[in-house]
Parts: sequence; C-alpha cells; structure tokens
Amino acid sequence: MSHYYSSSGRFLEADSLSTRRKVAREAASLLYAGVEKEFKQAKLKAANTFNTSFLPANLEVALELDKIAEEREGPTRKERLVRMREEALKFMKLLKVYDPLLIGSVWRGTINHDSDIDIVAYHDEPETIMNVLKQQGTRIVHAEWVSVTKKGKRKSAFHIYAESTLHEKVEIKVSSQDQADTVERCEVYGDLIRGLQLHELEKLLKENPTERFLPT
Repeated sequence: MSHYYSSSGRFLEADSLSTRRKVAREAASLLYAGVEKEFKQAKLKAANTFNTSFLPANLEVALELDKIAEEREGPTRKERLVRMREEALKFMKLLKVYDPLLIGSVWRGTINHDSDIDIVAYHDEPETIMNVLKQQGTRIVHAEWVSVTKKGKRKSAFHIYAESTLHEKVEIKVSSQDQADTVERCEVYGDLIRGLQLHELEKLLKENPTERFLPT
C-alpha cells in the first residue's frame, strides 16, 4: 500500500489520505452552503460525518472550496470577480489617503457566491473614515469594534460594513496607523497577506483582471 506524509511528518496510508480528502470536501461544502462559518467547526463536523479523527489542513479545505465554487458558478464567477475588483477600486480611491489595501477572496481571486470585498485602511480615528464614506453617499450597514487574540496578543480594529452601488457587501477594517507596515500570515493559505494597493489594483484591472494570488 502506498504511503504519504502528513504536514506533521507522520505517514498516512492511501485510504487515510482518501478520508482526509473526503473530510476536506465535506467541510468545504458546509462552508459554501453557509452551514458553518469557521474552518475549524466545518472540519470537526465533516470529520464526525465520516466517523474519523483525521482533520485536513485549512489549505486543503480552501482548495476544495475553490473547486466547489468553480463547479457551481461557472463562467459568471470570473465576471463577478472583475466587477467586485472594480467596486473595490472605487472604495480605495475614496480612501486613497489612508493607504487602503485589498485583501481576502477578491484579492486572491477565489470568490464564491457569498464573498464580500475586504479592504484594510489605516487611521487612528475610525470616525474620520466613516465620515468620508458617508459624505460620498456610501450606504453604511453597520459598524463595530472587533477584538481578536493572536499569539497571546489582543488587537482591536474598527470594522465598517457597507454596500457598493452594485449591492456587493464591503467590509472595511480600520487599523491604527502603526500597523500599516505589518504583514500578517494567512491562517487559511499559510502565506503572507500581501494584498493589493490602489496602484496595483489599477494595473491588474488593465492587464489581467482575473489573476489569482495563491501560494505556489
């Protein structure tokens, strides 16, 4: 029987690898359908479905989620990706002086039917950014402070939930200016979250509007 090595260095027999893939596919299906919102919970539920303790990596689930979106959404997926990137550009132009950065699935090119536009902006007074958006007629749906703990450190950021003119959901995370040069590692794909700055997005839309940004 063939053997494969897991990320922890232990070998997995072929049938175990097959189970891992099934769990990854099921977890991705749960995420796509909106049954689960978090990768961890989706993986646990999927593993329970197959009565196994094997849990795939987040990357494995993300790749399956990408496949499901492609299978179910077809050519319209790329068309929407371009539209969402164009909408993102409009918001980034409004927030130009706050060093906006496009991240998330619209940056990566891995959107699905439930994706929103994720932008990070940097300012020590989030209300200022709220006012800029309101003055330009942006529909603000909700805004709140969100705190997360990573590696024992608690960080807070102000999140603005808005809607674009084409009714796409937009989430703008306002971080303090001292975070502007910080590059975080993606918990799903494992690479650095480089994102796209305003000028990079403009260039992308002119040269290769459906380009994808995934770890190689």
